[in-house]
Amino acid sequence: MLTLASKLKRDDGLKGSRASATASDSTRRVSVRDRLLVKEVAELEANLPCTCKVHFPDPNKLHRFQLTVTPDEGYYQGGKFQFETEVPDAYNMVPPKVRCLTRMWHPNITETGEICLSLLREHSIDGTGWAPTRTLKDVVWGLNSLFTDLLNFDDPLNLEAAEHHLRDKTEWERERNIDMKGTHRVAATRTTNQGRGQTATEEDFRSKVEDYIKRYAR
Repeated sequence: MLTLASKLKRDDGLKGSRASATASDSTRRVSVRDRLLVKEVAELEANLPCTCKVHFPDPNKLHRFQLTVTPDEGYYQGGKFQFETEVPDAYNMVPPKVRCLTRMWHPNITETGEICLSLLREHSIDGTGWAPTRTLKDVVWGLNSLFTDLLNFDDPLNLEAAEHHLRDKTEWERERNIDMKGTHRVAATRTTNQGRGQTATEEDFRSKVEDYIKRYAR
């Protein structure tokens, strides 16, 4: 990061000698992007969620970095999930491109890495998509929240995973309703390793998530 900041400062000193040269639109956009990233990366690193880590393989290329999310609650607790982020030349007029590198069973992330997160959409009907006022910090916090409060089974990208959860939930409610009539016992609640009670039917979805974590997210 310091190296890139020094480079930008050095470029400023060369402006006078290159005043007659005409830079391309692409070059100008890259310069704008890199200047924004120096500030945004510093802000991001100062405000990372405790469950996130960022890594820049090349400190001179702040437009490419990796994010690791290790949820400490919910279905995905105990997993380690890797994301790859590339910030395009036209940033911040367009959102970063993000792909998940870790295979998982998730309603909003496909097994091949596509992600459904509204702020990563360039155009969004509900008005929650990307805007130039957003920053890398918003992106990282949004990705982190996909494992907690933004976990959305009602607007899935991985339809099969969402239907799996809905099927378990529907079965649990059916058994509960039957039990209330005194004709059937509800599936017994068992205690998980984390000490949390889960019904046997809900455990089916959870078990598949945990199986993926053991195989791909350690």
